[in-house]
Amino acid sequence: MQQQDVSEFKGQMRGNVIEPTDAQYEQERKVYNGMIDRKPRLIAKCVDVADVITAVQFGQKHDIRISIRGGGHNAGGLGVCDDGLVIDLSPMKYVHVDPAARTVRIGGGCTWGDVDHAMHAFGLAVPSGIISTTGVGGLTLGGGMGHLTRKYGLTIDSLLEAEVVLADGRIVVASVDENPDLFWAIRGGGGNFGVVTSFLFKAYPVQMVCAGPMLWSMDQASDIMKWYREFIVTAPEELNGFFAFLTVPPAPPFPEELHFKVMCGIVWCYTGAPEQANEILEPLRSYRSPTFEFFAPMPYPILQTMFDGLYPPGLQWYWKADFVNKLSDEAIALHIKHGSELPSMHSTMHLYPINGAAHKPGNDDTPWSYRDATWSEVIVGVDPDPANADHITSWARGYWEALHPYGAGGAYVNFMMEGEGEDRIRATYRDNYDRLARIKAKYDPDNFFRVNQNIRPHKDERL
Repeated sequence: MQQQDVSEFKGQMRGNVIEPTDAQYEQERKVYNGMIDRKPRLIAKCVDVADVITAVQFGQKHDIRISIRGGGHNAGGLGVCDDGLVIDLSPMKYVHVDPAARTVRIGGGCTWGDVDHAMHAFGLAVPSGIISTTGVGGLTLGGGMGHLTRKYGLTIDSLLEAEVVLADGRIVVASVDENPDLFWAIRGGGGNFGVVTSFLFKAYPVQMVCAGPMLWSMDQASDIMKWYREFIVTAPEELNGFFAFLTVPPAPPFPEELHFKVMCGIVWCYTGAPEQANEILEPLRSYRSPTFEFFAPMPYPILQTMFDGLYPPGLQWYWKADFVNKLSDEAIALHIKHGSELPSMHSTMHLYPINGAAHKPGNDDTPWSYRDATWSEVIVGVDPDPANADHITSWARGYWEALHPYGAGGAYVNFMMEGEGEDRIRATYRDNYDRLARIKAKYDPDNFFRVNQNIRPHKDERL
């Protein structure tokens, strides 16, 4: 690739093509995880589908590494690559709501904050995550779980169709009726199959929720975890709650006497009437009264942005994860041991319930092969200071190594760092892996899209 080739590429694009010598390069190469420090050769800011096609064709012609960036939130920073071309979809921001049909079409560069803002005016929502700055594309292609999982399922369960630019530059629609094998694969198979430029989702009536955290001191953590493991598997689907170990931030609404204190908590979201939520949770309050509670009616977008200020872009992140079927007493004791030793204010452990509506599809209905799991566990070492990167990494690894024997075998791909290995990816997709490998061979036979939790193409039809 010569400079003349780059100049021609720039002339074919409506969006900007950024090089290392450009003033905005340092900012544009950053992703959400400040631990990632990669230096691409080019960053293509795609403003439309034609730009994406042009970028894919340029990458093919010059045989250069490609990464796809939507919101840039990926744990391993897979939206950016060294010495390659970043196809940056962030300019492709649009949200078209059809309130009559209860559907929404979303551009590949949107974040969930963009979506929540547009849909709230119509009293609608799509199941997503818990941070509004998360990209729609990355979260969806990996599966998508959050506050609405128990009521409406994973994000992929609401996906109706997607427009995908393939490795050969063609654009196709993936849906139940068109390219159904590709549609199956993108609902959990990650960015392995193409560049998704738009998504069409089914939406649900969600406007006000009763939500927020309840916190307890660590000497009550064992009792709370044992109560939670029994309660959440039989709770009404309208109620979602994820368990966490956390350090209380020094800011409202938390009282000053709790600032910087390590505690355990459950963050609730109830989509029904507030009085019903209080009725459902009254046994918990009677059993172990929370030290602090901020459980109140609020617009759904307020809940979705509740943690944005605590986790701005640029922090150092190290992630480890597992799916979990059961919380044994032995596992709870290990959780408390390691959860009591959070290495920084931002570091945490979450147990996200993936039961309720998320259990209704079968393990092979989508690539997400742990429909029978109860939780998705994530352990994250997080700190603003790069000097602490080794410390938070060591803590997260040690915590995970202690709990991994109690896990179900695989992990949510959006919670995995780069380089965890093919065995780990196979364990995550289980019996669905070979089917994904065949579909990969059909749509990306040369593994052009490989900066991801990669599924290598397999052309053996006997699989």
